[in-house]
Amino acid sequence: MRFVAAFAIGWLVCSSSFGEPFPSRPLTLVVPFSPGGPTDVVARHLSAAMGRSLGQSVVVENRASTGGIVGSEAVLRAEPNGYTLLIHNIGMATLPALAKTLRFDPTKDFEYIGLVADVPMTLVARPTLAPSGFRELRAYISANQKKINLANAGIGTASHLCGLMLMSQLHSAMTSVPYKGAAPAMVDVQGGQVDLLCDQVTTTLQPINTGRVKAYGSTTSSRLAALPKLPTLREQGLGEFEVTVWHGVYAPRGTPKPVAAKLVKALQDAVSDPAFREGMLKLGAIPVTPERATPEALSLQLRSEIGRWTPVIRQANAFID
Repeated sequence: MRFVAAFAIGWLVCSSSFGEPFPSRPLTLVVPFSPGGPTDVVARHLSAAMGRSLGQSVVVENRASTGGIVGSEAVLRAEPNGYTLLIHNIGMATLPALAKTLRFDPTKDFEYIGLVADVPMTLVARPTLAPSGFRELRAYISANQKKINLANAGIGTASHLCGLMLMSQLHSAMTSVPYKGAAPAMVDVQGGQVDLLCDQVTTTLQPINTGRVKAYGSTTSSRLAALPKLPTLREQGLGEFEVTVWHGVYAPRGTPKPVAAKLVKALQDAVSDPAFREGMLKLGAIPVTPERATPEALSLQLRSEIGRWTPVIRQANAFID
């Protein structure tokens, strides 16, 4: 009788108010950044793959704001029934140090679903910038740092972090120009309104391949498969410079365990989906293995990255009001 009762409770938890098993209607995947940006691109590939696994549509909803705070808070306030999810990037690990008044704790206030993909970054410039390679660029920055504009996708974004690390290692204080997303930042780099941008390869790959920007290097320890001729910044003398953006999926705290388990299974199916993997690789991103598409792996990644980035942010005195 105990087994029957436990089974019935579990079935009811996974059911909608109409007695249908979860999911019985479309889900919403909140992207806390602007449409067309790198996280949005990953989300749209992921939503299609998770939808195929769940047998329901997964609708992407953009709730853009500085640091992705507004979208994250919207998911926290959502009913914890599995129908509203959040995809966030490395920024989830930097918000505790960046935001002066953060109203949630990323390590406690979400249910973790799992990691999605790792996205390398590249340093690019307007096509008319004079230096032809990174060593020349380094000398150029040293001589002209007060005149050079370094764009980013917004305070607290991966491109902002990459810029902070770049200036720290070059001992140069370029002028940071924050945008409301990677897409508008890239438009101005291509148009020559700003000089430099360090951003995810999902944003920079096509402009690099079409010659609309000048590429100076990748932020990885080895060359990218999508850009095999592009040297890493590390091999061009920039020390231990390595920045890779990871993406994770979260649910509101209190999501029932049977529902969360279905979402984890759908995420693992998605990262194994040939169409998803092909789509990521074409963008220069690296889909995770099913073993990393787990709550445990996301929790470990988040805590490790908080420890890594907090000192960098505090040293730069960078904050979100």
